[in-house]
Amino acid sequence: MAMVKVPEQKVILCGEYGVGKSSIFRRFTNNTFVTATDRKSTLGLDNFDKIYRIGDRNIKLQLWDTGGMERVASITSSYYKFSEAAILVFSLDNPSSFHTLSQHLLDIVTYAETAKIFLCGNKTDLVTEPPQISDAEIESFCEQCHSLITNTYRISCKTNEGIEEMFTDIAYQLVNSNRARLELQSMEKHGFKITQSTEELSDDSCLC
Repeated sequence: MAMVKVPEQKVILCGEYGVGKSSIFRRFTNNTFVTATDRKSTLGLDNFDKIYRIGDRNIKLQLWDTGGMERVASITSSYYKFSEAAILVFSLDNPSSFHTLSQHLLDIVTYAETAKIFLCGNKTDLVTEPPQISDAEIESFCEQCHSLITNTYRISCKTNEGIEEMFTDIAYQLVNSNRARLELQSMEKHGFKITQSTEELSDDSCLC
């Protein structure tokens, strides 16, 4: 009998150091927020799985974080390999993190060619009036990307605003765009077992 399993989709966090990628990862893993003063400095890639129910299907998002590796070394192509989605993160209170998005986008389309790309503006709790990064600038960037951006989000890791809604929507987008392939992945085929009939052929049976 075939065994049903939950299809796994690799999702990577991309963007400049300090935009809140690890804070997004912490919210995803255990729904916590750690201030900069209380945060312990760690280096190394990390990942965590979470199952989402989208309609009649379950999907497992496997979120990957660089863990600050970009501070000391360039992220290798293996980080992007087999990614189904990439979250391109910038800080809404840091224009420079927004203006360097194109380089991270280039890395994604180079090393994760088939990944769906989602744009995420973090730190809505620090947005000023007028905002340092306008809606028009964000819309212009998406237009320049020639439909590469699947969706955009504004979140706050500090207040937890929009975090769960973002991941639920990403899961929804992946299920709908990859439905046929996910249906195949959800079945572990063990092959066909041919059993011999209990009634053996008699000697004078026709074999033609």
